[in-house]
Amino acid sequence: MRGEPSCPKCGGRVRAPGLFADSWRCASHGAVHPLQPVVPPSAPSLGAVANRSRVPVWMPWPLPVGWLFTGVTSAGSDGAGARATVLACRGPGPLGGSGELLLVAEESGVGLGARFAGVPEPDPDADRTDESVSEVRVVAAGRPTSLRQPRGAPDDRTVFVGESLGVRLWAVIWPERSGLTVDEELVLADLREAGSDLDLVPCGALSPRLLE
Repeated sequence: MRGEPSCPKCGGRVRAPGLFADSWRCASHGAVHPLQPVVPPSAPSLGAVANRSRVPVWMPWPLPVGWLFTGVTSAGSDGAGARATVLACRGPGPLGGSGELLLVAEESGVGLGARFAGVPEPDPDADRTDESVSEVRVVAAGRPTSLRQPRGAPDDRTVFVGESLGVRLWAVIWPERSGLTVDEELVLADLREAGSDLDLVPCGALSPRLLE
């Protein structure tokens, strides 16, 4: 289990602020928001991330039957709060077998979502119609939200990306042929607003995806 902060863009080591730098730094990517160590999934760990986050902590809620929360972490320093979050959940797919879903919320430029998606970070000034191959709609924090499928994702996963509550929203699904879908029936709750309901979240084993 990873025990030190790392780069959200590549997972490499980062150097803490010091005498000659006032930010965390990656040798390859310069100043970054450090990705915090992953801890086993539990209601307290989920609450700790939600309480310090400046961006949403997304989860399908209620979770589909048989699905479990399998881990959460965030990118950001203690003083600045979390500028990105990633939550994992896992459960049976409609076509048999199991599937895994990662939901990432992040400020522009953090790079965490693109890393898990396996695609280049989207250009916020690019024409979305040109860079997408399909589009779906979900409900995030009670609002209809459009997500597009960017080009270039690896064949082993399905990726969607859009924006909600002023920050980027990623949904990454493994395996690609699991039968899981992101559509208008997917309802996402921001767990920063969940309060005591966090104690009701069913927990499973830690997702290895968060350690990649």
